[in-house]
Amino acid sequence: MNHIKTYFTAFIWILPLLFGFTGAAQNIEIKGQVVEENSKQPLAFATVAIVEKTTNKALSGSITDDNGHFNLETESTNFYVQVSYMGFITKSIKTFEVKKNKVDLDVILLTEDAEQLNEVLVRAEVSRNEFKLDKRVFNVGRDISNTGASALEVLGNVPSVSVNIDGDISLRGSQGVQVLINGKPSILTEDSGSLGSITSDMIEKIEVITNPSAKYEAEGTSGIINIIIKKEERKGVNGSVSLNAGVPDNNSVGVSLNKRSEKFNLFTQMGLGRRSRPQDNEYINEDLINNTTLYNIGEEYRNEKFYTITLGTDYYLNDNNVFTLSGNYAFEDEDQPSDNNYQLFDVNDNLDSEWTRSETTEASNPKWQYELQYKRDFEDHEDHDLLISATGRSFSKDQNSTFHDETISGDDRDASQKTRTDFGENTYTFKIDYTKPFSEKWSMETGAQYVINDVSNDYEVQDLINGNYETNVGLTNIFEFDQNVLGVYATGAFKDGKWGIKPGLRYEYTQVDTYLVDTDEDNSQDYSNLFPSIHTSYKVSDAISLQAGYSNRIYRPRLWDLNPFFNIRNNFNIRQGNPDLQPEFTDSYEITSIFDVGGTSLNFGLFHRYTTEVIERVQTSVDNVIVTRPENIGTNSTVGIEFNTKYTPVNWLSFNVDFNYNHFVREGSYESTVFDFKGNQWNYKILAKFKLPADIDFEATSNYNSAYRTLQSEVSAIAFLDLGVRKKILKGKGVVSMSVRDLFASRYNEAVTIQDDFEAYSHRQRGRFVTFGFSYGFGKGDAMEYSGGRRR
Repeated sequence: MNHIKTYFTAFIWILPLLFGFTGAAQNIEIKGQVVEENSKQPLAFATVAIVEKTTNKALSGSITDDNGHFNLETESTNFYVQVSYMGFITKSIKTFEVKKNKVDLDVILLTEDAEQLNEVLVRAEVSRNEFKLDKRVFNVGRDISNTGASALEVLGNVPSVSVNIDGDISLRGSQGVQVLINGKPSILTEDSGSLGSITSDMIEKIEVITNPSAKYEAEGTSGIINIIIKKEERKGVNGSVSLNAGVPDNNSVGVSLNKRSEKFNLFTQMGLGRRSRPQDNEYINEDLINNTTLYNIGEEYRNEKFYTITLGTDYYLNDNNVFTLSGNYAFEDEDQPSDNNYQLFDVNDNLDSEWTRSETTEASNPKWQYELQYKRDFEDHEDHDLLISATGRSFSKDQNSTFHDETISGDDRDASQKTRTDFGENTYTFKIDYTKPFSEKWSMETGAQYVINDVSNDYEVQDLINGNYETNVGLTNIFEFDQNVLGVYATGAFKDGKWGIKPGLRYEYTQVDTYLVDTDEDNSQDYSNLFPSIHTSYKVSDAISLQAGYSNRIYRPRLWDLNPFFNIRNNFNIRQGNPDLQPEFTDSYEITSIFDVGGTSLNFGLFHRYTTEVIERVQTSVDNVIVTRPENIGTNSTVGIEFNTKYTPVNWLSFNVDFNYNHFVREGSYESTVFDFKGNQWNYKILAKFKLPADIDFEATSNYNSAYRTLQSEVSAIAFLDLGVRKKILKGKGVVSMSVRDLFASRYNEAVTIQDDFEAYSHRQRGRFVTFGFSYGFGKGDAMEYSGGRRR
C-alpha cells in the first residue's frame, strides 16, 4: 500500500491582516471527514493527499484531526483525492463536484484490510508530528529507545522538552511545566517520581502546548504537556502481553485487554514488577568564613516493587450520549538504602574528622484515581458537544527511616536518628466544557472548573538519647495545605480559507491556606486573576504556513515549596520550603513558521517569555551546612529560537532534529544581595532511524545540553547517547527489542556555586541502563511493550 506522508499544519502569530495579500490563483478548497466503516468512529491521523491525475504525483497533503476532519487547498484543476491509513484499504476519490471553488467530500468510509492487519499487528511505528493552532502533537509510536522506559524518559525524547536526572521537567529551557494526563491533572503527575507508573507502552501521543488557550487552566508558566493514554475502541477482544528484563534490576510483566460491543467498551491495563535505581553523589562544601571544607561521597538506591491496574468502561446510551467510568490504582513498596562518607578538613587542609552516615528507609505509596464522565454529541454538527466530568485522586505515603552516624576518626560523631512521615493528599476536580460551532467559519467554547486540593504532611524526627528515642520538637511538625481554584473561560474561533484566529479569556479565583499544627502558625491568601490568550494562523501557500500566539500563565507554589520543615537524609545539604511565597506570572509570546520542502518539513519559531515574582532557590551556608530555600526574586526575560525538522535522505534512513536556544536577562535582589545577570542556554536532540535487513530496526538518539547559569550557580554541559534495536518475530505478531540508555554513562548533574561566604560543588549520576523486551499482540491489538518504567 502506498502511504503518502506529507505533514501540514498552520503556524505562527502575525495577525493575518498584516499580510494584506492573496494569491492571484483561485484555490480550490477540499474538506471532509474520514471514518471507519464498521464502528463509524472517526480516524485521527489518516493521510489525505491531493494527487495530479496525469502524473499521479502528490501535490499536497494533510493528516486528519482528532475527529477525522481535514481541510486542504490546491491550485490544480486536474486532481483526485487519495485517503490512506495503516491497516485499511486505500481509497481514491476521482468523482466529485466543484461548487464555488469548494469540494465537500462529506464522510469518507475506510474498510479494514484484513490481509494487511495480519502482517502488521505489531509494527514499528514512525513518530509523527502534527502542528495545530495552539499545540504540537507528537505521536511517539514505538520508538525503540523507549523500550523499558517510563513516561518521564519518553518525555526526554520529545522536542522542546528536557528532563534531568532528578526528574525535573523543562520546556524550552524553563521549568514550571503543568503535566496533564488525557487533558486533566492526575495523581501520577503530582511529582516526577509518580510518572514511573506510566510506561511507554501506555502512551498514544504527547501534546506540547507552549501557549495554551484560555480553555486550559492557567497553571504552568512554561506551558502544558498533555500525555494521552491509549484506549482501544475496535470491536471484539484485543490485547497485548509483554515482558521486560533489565540491568540495573528492571523486570516487569504487563497485560492490556479490551472488549468492545455495541453498547460497552471495556478496557484494562495491568502491570507488576521491580526496579532498582542506583545513584552516585559527590558534594564539597567550603566555609569561607571558618576556612573549613567538608567532603561527602556516597551512594543511594531506590529499590521498588510496584503494581498498577487501570479499569474502565464506556457505555453508549445511544449514538449521541456516552458515559465513561474509569479508575486507576498503583502501589509502590520502596526500599531506599544509602551510605555516605564525610571528611572535614581544617584551615590548614588537615583532616579534622571522618565519619559515615548510613540509612535504611522503607515506604509504601498507594495511589488512587477515579473519574465519571458524560459526553453529549449534538446531531446538528459533528463538533457540537457537551462534556461533564468529576475526578477524584488520592495519594498517601507511609515512610520510616533510620540513620546511623559512626565516627572513623576525630571528633565524636556517633548518633542515631529516626524519622516518620505520614503524607496524605486528596484532590477533587469538577469540570464542564461546551463547544458550539455556529457555521463552518465560526465556533465558540466555554466552560468552568473547580479544583479542591487537601494535603497533610505529618513529619517526626527522633534522636537516640541515653538508649531511648526522643522526639526532636524543633524538627517535628504537621503541615497542612489547602488550595481551592475556581476557573471560568470562553474562547471564540474564526477560520476562513487561509487564515484563522482564536481569542480567549479565563478567570480564576484562588484560595490558599497553610497551617503548622504544632507551632500554631497559619498563612492564608486569596487572589483573582484574568488570563487572556490569542492564537492566529495564516497559510501563505501549500508549502508555507505561519502561526502566532500569546497567553498569560501562573505558577502557584505547591506543598514542598511552602513547607518550612525539611528531610534530614543529607543533614549538610538541606532543602526547605517558604510559606510566604507568592505565585509567578508569565506573559508568553511566540511566532512559528513551517516550510514543506520536497517532502521535508522545517519548523522554525521565535518565542519570548516575561516572568514576574520569579521563584528561585537561594542557598545559604553556616558551618558547612547548606540550606536551599525558594524566594520570590525579581523578573526574568527570555528570548529564544526553536528549530525542528525531519529529513529522510533514503528510504532506510531518517533523521529527526530538534534545536533550542534562548538568551535570558535576570533582574532582582534578595536581602542585601543584587542578582542581576544575563545568560544563554541551548540544547539539541538528533534521532536517527535505520531500517536494516531481516526486518530489523535500529535507532540512536544523541542529546546535548549546554552549560548555563542560575541565580547562584554554574551548571555543567552534558552529552549522552541512547540506542535501541528491534526485530519482529512470530509472523509479525511479536517483537523482541533491546535499549541502552546513556550508553557512555555521561549523563549527570554537576553544579558549582561561588558566593562571598561559601562555595559548593555537587555531582550526581545514575549511569547506564540496559533493557530487553518481548511483546505479543492478539486480536486486533498491537504488542504493548509494557515496561517497569523508571521512578525518579
